[in-house]
This record gives sequence, C-alpha cells and structure tokens, in this order.
Amino acid sequence: MKISFLIHNAYGIGGTITTTLNLAQALAARHDVEIVSVLRHRERPNFTVDPRVRLRPLVDLRTEKDDPLHCRPARVFPAAEYRYQQYSELTDRRIAEWLEGTDADVVIGTRPGLNVHLASQAPPQVVRVGQEHLTLDKHPPALRTALRRAYRGLDVLTTVTEADAAAYRRKMRLPGVRVQALPNSVPDPVLPAADGRAKVVVAAGRLVPVKRYDLLVGAFARVAAEHPDWQLRIYGKGEERDRLRRLVQRLGLYDNVFLMGAAAPMEAEWVKGSIGAAASDFEPFGMTLVEAMRCGLPVVSTDCPYGPGEIIKDGEDGRLVPVGDSGALAEALLELVGDDERRRRMGRTAMENARRFAPGPVVEQAERLIDEAMSARRAGRPVAPARDGFQRALVSRGFAARDAAHAAAGGALRAVRKGQR
Repeated sequence: MKISFLIHNAYGIGGTITTTLNLAQALAARHDVEIVSVLRHRERPNFTVDPRVRLRPLVDLRTEKDDPLHCRPARVFPAAEYRYQQYSELTDRRIAEWLEGTDADVVIGTRPGLNVHLASQAPPQVVRVGQEHLTLDKHPPALRTALRRAYRGLDVLTTVTEADAAAYRRKMRLPGVRVQALPNSVPDPVLPAADGRAKVVVAAGRLVPVKRYDLLVGAFARVAAEHPDWQLRIYGKGEERDRLRRLVQRLGLYDNVFLMGAAAPMEAEWVKGSIGAAASDFEPFGMTLVEAMRCGLPVVSTDCPYGPGEIIKDGEDGRLVPVGDSGALAEALLELVGDDERRRRMGRTAMENARRFAPGPVVEQAERLIDEAMSARRAGRPVAPARDGFQRALVSRGFAARDAAHAAAGGALRAVRKGQR
C-alpha cells in the first residue's frame, strides 16, 4: 500500500521529525512511503532520510516566504494551534491541493493542525490516521474544542502513551474513531551496548525549562561530592544553555558537568555512558529514555506525566523519582553510581525491556491498525464500533459533520484560488 506522512517541517530538528522518520523507514521495507513536509527552509534535512522514503515539500520558504498568500492568515489550520503563525492561506491551499490529488491509501497526520486538514479534506477513499505527539491535557481549551469537532472525520487517532489515549476516550467523545496508543519506535542499535564501566551519566534533549536540567545539575552536585571521578554529560541545544553554564560554574562543577552540544545520532554517545538521566516536569513520551535503554543504560527519571512511567519499570531497569525532587534524584543516581553490579544488571534488563519499542513490534501494531481502518472504510463503517444507540447517533452526526467539513474546506480552497486570481 502507499502511505503518506504529513508533517510540519521535515527539514528541522525535533522529536516528531525523528519518530516520523523512524516509522517511515520501518514501513518502507514493505510499503510505498513518502513524507510530505508542509514547509521547507533549507536544501537538505538535518536528519538522514532513508533512500526508500520520498520527501517532498509543499511550501519552500527560501523562495516563497514573501508570497502574498503566505502573508494572509490560515483559514483551515486552527488558530489555537501552537504553530498557527507559521501557517497561511498559502499553506491551506497547498495542503488542500495535495490531499485532493493524493493517490495514497493512507495519510498520517503528525500534529493537531494537520490532523484537522486531514480529517476534513482527505478524499473518501483515503484512510485518515491522526497522530498526537503532545497530550490532550496540554492543549489550550480553544484547541480542544476545535479538535473535538474536527477529529470525528478521522478513522484512527494514535497517542504515544496509554494515559493520553485514555484521556482522549474519556474527554473528547469521538464516536467511530479508534483511539489507541502507539508508542514511538527507536531503531535497533548498531554499536555494542554500554558495559556499565564508564563513570559517566548521560542526558540528552532540548535545553528548555520543562526539561529541568537545572534540577539534574543540582542533584549531580551531590554525586560529584561523593564520587568526584564521575561525569555528567548533557547533549542538546536551546535557550537554557547559558543559564546552565552559569549554574555549573557557580556550583564548581566545571570538572564534572559538561554541556556537549547537539549530537545526531546519539547512539555513539549513549554507549559511552553507564546511566541515563532525565529530570523533566513533563514528557509526552520520552524518546531519550528509550534510546538510552536500548543502548544498555538504566535510566533515572522523574515520574512526570506521561511517558516515563510507561517506559521504566522502577527498580528493574531504572529508577523513577518524584517530579521536582532534587534530593530523590540525587539519591537514585547515587544508588546506581555506588553499586557496580546492580547498575550493570539493570542496564542489561533495560536493553531487554526496551525491545518492545523496536521498529518491528511498533510497525506490526501500526499495520494492524491501518489494515482494520482500510477494511472499515471500504465497508462504509467506522473503525471503532458504536456501543449503543446514543453512540450510533453520535457516529451518524459525526459522519454528517465530516461531509459538511469537506464542503466547507472545498469552499475555502475555491475562495483562496479566486483571491489569487
């Protein structure tokens, strides 16, 4: 089958881009796969794209950023979506035209605003899969209202955790839409796993406030005081870099804590460590946790919503500590730093347990969902069966709303074309 991913900007850097490329690469072994990037701002992507996966942009900002249509606000992309300011009548038009002419069997949207386009504008024969890489509870109320209406036009909505899937089922009332958790996948490592001997703790991710690297550095001060031969290496870039550098200097940790900058891929850096660490206040999933575990590192993490608790088995392949608790984070790190045998045993267990996030198992789940959705759409029935008369009425109204949305979207596209003439 032909599978198309619709993504914001495949030429940038971020977790959604990484996970989309991972899944596209795995699916390309058995399917015709393309990635459609709404925006493009550079010649080549930051990440390597598998040669079996086609990449095509819709709007090239290098030459079209001053297009008159790109100076007008978007009409279809929801105004409450985080990326709204980067969308326009031009992106509305290009997305609608691409969806109108696509020969894909399945289109997978990768953020809320794009899922709205997909739900309302995809041709009737196309299976519509919306992905949620953030979480419902983090969306502003206005966006949740827009999604509640639009998402009834989807066949499947996937979240990266069971907790978020449960929130969608409980709060959004999407009759006929299959809402299911589908975790992100991490490619199989190609380097030998870490052996737990290096006296290095590794952390990675964007240097932004929610990741709480300040908490991690503060906790590591206790580790360095008791084990001065251990290091903390933090990989990533972002707005917090200068503040973290000042914190390292103030705590006198310049021989123990190192801001390493960005590294892609990270596998070569994970295997140089013995413990992974994360101190986030919030994680929709936790890709870096899985990456570290797949390389043989036990991970010490805050038990923040939503991902870490579904990835780490506390005391078995890592440690979970309360959010914002620097003391608990330090104690958990010291527990593994000071016990070589336990650290190595937990690292081996982490590598084994994290295999459930390998491309194979995740792709199998994705293919089952897609097959069920294709069968349902061909039979003219929803993917998620209605449970009672009330739900069947909601499903019927949902299909009617979808048809109305198709008509409205078509009208908006015609208006854009007329305006351009």
